[in-house]
Amino acid sequence: MRLWLHDYTVGVLLVPLVSWMAPANVSEGGLLVPSLHYCQRRWSWCPSLIVADMGYLAAEAKRQCRERWQVAVLTKLRSDMKLVAPYVAWNQAACPQGEPLIWLGYDGRAGEHWFGTGPETELCSCCWEAGDCPRQFAFTPAQHETLFGLLPLASRSAQRILQQVRPWIEPAQSYEKNQLGLGDVFLNSLRFAWMMGLLADAAVLLRSRAMVAHPPARSLLEELLPVQLPLELHDEIQ
Repeated sequence: MRLWLHDYTVGVLLVPLVSWMAPANVSEGGLLVPSLHYCQRRWSWCPSLIVADMGYLAAEAKRQCRERWQVAVLTKLRSDMKLVAPYVAWNQAACPQGEPLIWLGYDGRAGEHWFGTGPETELCSCCWEAGDCPRQFAFTPAQHETLFGLLPLASRSAQRILQQVRPWIEPAQSYEKNQLGLGDVFLNSLRFAWMMGLLADAAVLLRSRAMVAHPPARSLLEELLPVQLPLELHDEIQ
């Protein structure tokens, strides 16, 4: 489990929060709940949002995280999974008559998500149920832990996280792996792999602390940014 340091604005900086070393036949999805349990016991704190890959799709683990620690576990939807109302696509909700709905928010006291029509409706003016329709609908997270959870996939926040934040995770970890030379090492001992994992986490944490304390004076991507060419027309203008 990595923690994204949002205060570090020079670049993407992920630091180890909880690390596990397990045999290859151990499912990574089973490590989600123990990781949050460790966070709560060690720091009396848990991250409010976890962005995970498809290995953490299990609904039961998401339910435990939501009910026990109020943690939203955000993953994509598997292509063969069935949709539930009001979803008509993994990122779009609609009323029974097809009017698009937007996420209005989560009522924590009632444990309900509220969806409603937008300011400019498409079908409501000609809908035969318009006179009795409240134009707002409630759904519980338990109806589908992936589509709803604590942060529904139909919300703009969830879509932005999956499209703009999630793609950074693997490249950031691969960068650290290559920096430490771990890609050239094969470890066939779990005990030795555990020691190497602790050393790797320590190196990343020390480097991250140094980067936060003394951030670079210029952006790491400065050479890749577009720059306007100087025309040097001062003499002509004068």
